Amino acid sequence: MTSLQSAPGSQDHQHGHSHSHGPAAPVSAHLRKVIAAVLIPFATAVVVGLVALWPGGAPAHERTGVGFDRQTQQGKVVSVDKVDCKDVNASQTPVTGGATTPLGDGGAGQEPGLCERVTVEVTTGHDKGRTFVEIVQPDAPRQLRKDQGVVVAYAPDAPHDLQYSVTDVNRKFPMALLAGIFALAVVVVGRMRGLMALVALAVSFAVLTLFILPAILQGSNPLLVAVVGASAIMLIALYMCHGLTARTSVAVIGTLISLLLIGLLGSLFIGWASLTGNTDDNTGLIHGLYPHIDMSGLLLAGVIIGSLGVLDDVTVTQTSAVWELHQADPTMGARKLYRAGIRIGRDHIASVVNTLVLAYAGAALPLLLLFSIAQSSVGTVANSELVAEEIVRTLVGSIGLVASVPVTTVLAALVVSADRTGLGAEAGASAPVRGGRGRRRRARH
Repeated sequence: MTSLQSAPGSQDHQHGHSHSHGPAAPVSAHLRKVIAAVLIPFATAVVVGLVALWPGGAPAHERTGVGFDRQTQQGKVVSVDKVDCKDVNASQTPVTGGATTPLGDGGAGQEPGLCERVTVEVTTGHDKGRTFVEIVQPDAPRQLRKDQGVVVAYAPDAPHDLQYSVTDVNRKFPMALLAGIFALAVVVVGRMRGLMALVALAVSFAVLTLFILPAILQGSNPLLVAVVGASAIMLIALYMCHGLTARTSVAVIGTLISLLLIGLLGSLFIGWASLTGNTDDNTGLIHGLYPHIDMSGLLLAGVIIGSLGVLDDVTVTQTSAVWELHQADPTMGARKLYRAGIRIGRDHIASVVNTLVLAYAGAALPLLLLFSIAQSSVGTVANSELVAEEIVRTLVGSIGLVASVPVTTVLAALVVSADRTGLGAEAGASAPVRGGRGRRRRARH
């Protein structure tokens, strides 16, 4: 009775691309049993998969000293002094900042100018307090300033004066501050639901770092690990954020079906297009350190995990829309609910697909600029493996998103329209109220 009486108030929360949930429409015991019969075995399989594939940690390896596989420590810029670039011996002094012109010759037809002699102090590790010198050229993309925090790479096999070099700046404080602003905004606007979303985000990140990544490095099948890990993230995030309700369960089932479709399409076209997943320095380093890792499987795992976040948004949105439509007009059957829900879904499809494509295009913008500089044709650009990976990733994910709209909408429409018990209860509950009003009117006359 409580949920039925509060149902009209939920019309104030009609969906406009938000996930605010009013009171859920009542669901019969029979439908709850049907949903449980699907989800309980699925959740059990996910738990079994987590236990069976749980890694003992990332396997150890001997550091190569290349890229992210270098030993690093924290450092601090102690002083910055101007020096004549002609007086600097490049063969004896490390050069930082990605300088484009070798020190000492100044480049063809160019004045050497003034360089910066940067003294850096190591602030962590067994060499804490040790200082070393870096030379930064005037045209270097990264300039250093006094008291700036930096990340220094340590090469134990190098000569003593060349063991340390600046590899990056320390960005921990601005990144932490931005994360704090984000968390505050989510909690202020979303309140308790926003707080639960942050908790779910932390859990998702924990699953990614404690299970998915170490399990792949340990040698488990990347696709299997991604499916189990993504399913665990989906179950935890959706139920934690939206409650243990039939509405959330329908969104979970819709997300699961869409993920399966993405996995099948991704596996088919990654194999068909002969995509190896080994296209840049980072993937090459991974393959060199762990040759047993299936790089094409790793690519497919990335497609599945990358699509999950947007899929959650779409399926929850469509389920909420159908539930709200049912509460607004409990007499609507499955066909009318589906037609009304799919009209909302079409707007969602247009915005989400555009968002996904632009997100990938933005991430690959430097690469696209390189192809533009080379004046390559569209066909040549699309045929290169580096771009083809992004195209397959985008299109497979987009197909899954598009399919999730009708799949989730029809599931939600069937569930709420089949709930004869709730509809009858609502009709019975409203009859005495109408009768009471009629009797009061007759009494006044």
